[in-house]
Amino acid sequence: MKKVLSIAGSDCSGGAGIQADLKTIAAHKMYGMTAITALTAQNTTGVYGVKEATPEFVGLQLDCIMQDIFPDSVKIGMVSSATIIEMIAEKLKQYKPQNIVVDPVMISTSGSRLLNNDAMDALMTKLLPLATIITPNIPEAECITNLSIKTKQDMQEAAEKLSEQYEGYILLKGGHLEHSADDLLYHQGVATWFSGMRIHNPNTHGTGCTLSSAIACQLAAGHDMKESILLAKQYLTDALKAQLDLGKGSGPLNHCSVN
Repeated sequence: MKKVLSIAGSDCSGGAGIQADLKTIAAHKMYGMTAITALTAQNTTGVYGVKEATPEFVGLQLDCIMQDIFPDSVKIGMVSSATIIEMIAEKLKQYKPQNIVVDPVMISTSGSRLLNNDAMDALMTKLLPLATIITPNIPEAECITNLSIKTKQDMQEAAEKLSEQYEGYILLKGGHLEHSADDLLYHQGVATWFSGMRIHNPNTHGTGCTLSSAIACQLAAGHDMKESILLAKQYLTDALKAQLDLGKGSGPLNHCSVN
């Protein structure tokens, strides 16, 4: 059985974060493990509180995992402080796991900011350079590049700018575009577009967590990057098509809707 580690925050309502990651990993019939960076008090209507783990405790969780059940891939989500980011980067350099998927979580689906200001520089300089692939959405890519992204051409320019800083793959997600939902994979000057079906479903809580975890699963299974993204996007599409409707706000996906 392939083993996938999620380093992220907990979502007590079960739709995003660690909980979405574990559901996604289980749906792929893989063994999920977690290093929890923060507890959040949140639901489909917003984030109401965040209680961070100490960097030392995050490091201890990673030591326990890496020294016993070594992962085939790693997904990194919510890391809200510079000191936690530095600890994660230190442990990744120490243990050298493969297939590192970083979803630079800065803003929740409901619009709540999840990344402290002091953490932005650490994320960009310490963690993103270690990633096999980063998966920013348009608002996150705008934060990182200081560019305004409204069109597919803007997405390409942002990806090119990101590639000046990061050697790994960049998957710039186009779900926030007005006229399409296409995603752009950019690596070493090569741009690959993935057409996206816009599914009319207002319940999108945890979509970014779910996609990045699904990519981590597919990489753990041995697929190449393009195939991993195609399969992960299909899984996310199916989870959205299921039209699960829970909660009063932007509800969660059906992670169990596997064809």
